[in-house]
Amino acid sequence: MSEPVNVRIADREYMVACEPHEREGLIEAARLLDGRMREIRAANRMAGIDRIAVLAALNLAHELSQTRRTDDRDQREIALTLDDLSRKMDRLLAAARR
Repeated sequence: MSEPVNVRIADREYMVACEPHEREGLIEAARLLDGRMREIRAANRMAGIDRIAVLAALNLAHELSQTRRTDDRDQREIALTLDDLSRKMDRLLAAARR
């Protein structure tokens, strides 16, 4: 059952509904977004809140995309290593049976 959670982002309060088990993650995400928006606002005092929000979202989306690519690459490397180890084990077991 969803529960309302208050989060503060860029000096504004937002009430967001989420499942109880997602509460901590939502609060952490709001802190991350708030921090990014504050960094951008500090670097460019003239930017409006909408522009700050979009820039923060783009920065976070870019980081997520990079992380996903890195994770995919790591998964492929792990799969190749496991395949290589499996072939080596098969050869060792075959040699031991002779």
